[in-house]
Amino acid sequence: MKREEDLRPDNDVIFDTDDDDDEKNQTELLDDMESDESPISGSPSNTPTWPQSYRQSMDILSNVSSPNFGFLSGISGSVSSLCKRNPTPYMDSSLERPLISDSNKELPPAASSTALPPRKSTLSRPKLSVTDLPPPLQQCSFSQAVLNGINVLCGIGLLATPYAIREGGWLSLILLFFFGCISCYTGILLKQCLESGPGLQTYPDIGQAAFGKVGRLGIAIILYTELYAASVEYLIMMSDNLSSFFPDATMDFAGLHLNSNQLFTITSTLIILPTVWLQNLSLLSYISVGGVVTTCLIAICLLWVGVVDHVGFHPTGTALDFANLSVTIGIYGFCYAGHSVFPNIYSSMKEPSKFLWVLIISFGFCWLLNMVVAICGFLMFGDSVKSQFTLNMPKEYTASKLAVWLTVVIPMTKFALTIAPIALSLEELMPPAQRQSYTVSIVIRTTLTISTLVVALSFPFFGIMMSLCGSLLALLIALIFPCICYLKILHGKIPKLKIAVCLFTIMVGIACTCIGTYSAIARMANKFV
Repeated sequence: MKREEDLRPDNDVIFDTDDDDDEKNQTELLDDMESDESPISGSPSNTPTWPQSYRQSMDILSNVSSPNFGFLSGISGSVSSLCKRNPTPYMDSSLERPLISDSNKELPPAASSTALPPRKSTLSRPKLSVTDLPPPLQQCSFSQAVLNGINVLCGIGLLATPYAIREGGWLSLILLFFFGCISCYTGILLKQCLESGPGLQTYPDIGQAAFGKVGRLGIAIILYTELYAASVEYLIMMSDNLSSFFPDATMDFAGLHLNSNQLFTITSTLIILPTVWLQNLSLLSYISVGGVVTTCLIAICLLWVGVVDHVGFHPTGTALDFANLSVTIGIYGFCYAGHSVFPNIYSSMKEPSKFLWVLIISFGFCWLLNMVVAICGFLMFGDSVKSQFTLNMPKEYTASKLAVWLTVVIPMTKFALTIAPIALSLEELMPPAQRQSYTVSIVIRTTLTISTLVVALSFPFFGIMMSLCGSLLALLIALIFPCICYLKILHGKIPKLKIAVCLFTIMVGIACTCIGTYSAIARMANKFV
């Protein structure tokens, strides 16, 4: 077990004592704490293990802009930076202490400080990656946290919402509202889990506090799998929209015939690949500045084509289609996949007490935008609407061309940010000497990118893949795990009504996960029959 002073930037340990005679007692107390090799009795927490790069990498993924974009800083009330950052170059200090402190080993009240002699460190502190991780975000204002929350929720799921109505019918919009409300509620549960003990700052931290290292490992793997699936979706989205502009583009290479979709999937990967090699992750936050703006522009383009370009809105569709409702469940679940980052946003806030309103505003805005796009898109294109409404927009209109090219730009700015947390977590598993190698980092990132290319070529079905990811991964992260962890961590302190609500949410989540996952897998299998 790593000793406390081995994980500190320096080896000087300072205690505050009531009088000079307490120095000896404090030294003995420190020795007792260091010699304790077993977890605290009755506490599920241990010193955090893999992944330790989670918070820093996810902070960059969720960050709405870089510090130097003045117009966004003005919106959020900050002139000099989007978020004040901790100047220390080390990893987050929460990774250097147990997630929940031992209440039986509290130090005496501080009255004066006495420095103990420095102790020789027995463990080195290797750098996790050649990538220069920025320190965790500190003291984000309320408006900055709202922007970050909206940036996380308003993603590519927006493109498939009209298709979701086609599959599930008009009454499926009730599910969109229901999932939004229940996802917001489980976000509140995550907040209460974070407040249950010091040192809890990320989703994997919560998993470890609830179920030990197994919980941390399991949740981390699912979160990284969700990011990987999103990266695959980016490639599919990029190739689908490019091939809609150039449907006749083909290539014959080494005896292989590449159709338009296959050709542009490979081309998109080659375009994106250099951004994955960037050594400084903070540079990637610059190119992610347009996340919210780009999503809103695509929605505006859709409305422009319908109203100004006179495509019009034509009432059609069924009230409810039970046979295909399972596809809609997965897509709507994907639209609210932001829980992996919400603990990071909460931990970075200057006023965490306002996090409830951050959730309400973020989910409210996301629900409203998704609902408007879903209704307008389906009224415009009816039963012919595709899994991405941009593929239905008439190409002769300027607004249509802008919307399609924006969907091409989104993956170029987001792919590297999405794949980076996975790459960093894999670099942590390398031997210490290889963690310092930039070549090893390049190999890992290139391998990950090529693997997403293989998956995108093998399963080029945007809507089905989104439904599968939403059902199998997003609902686990957004509905099931927050309730389970909450019940485990705060066991014995929860009112019966709240327990009933959590159990109901878990049952709904499990049912939707099973139904949506089976349906998506069955549909994908039918594509190859």
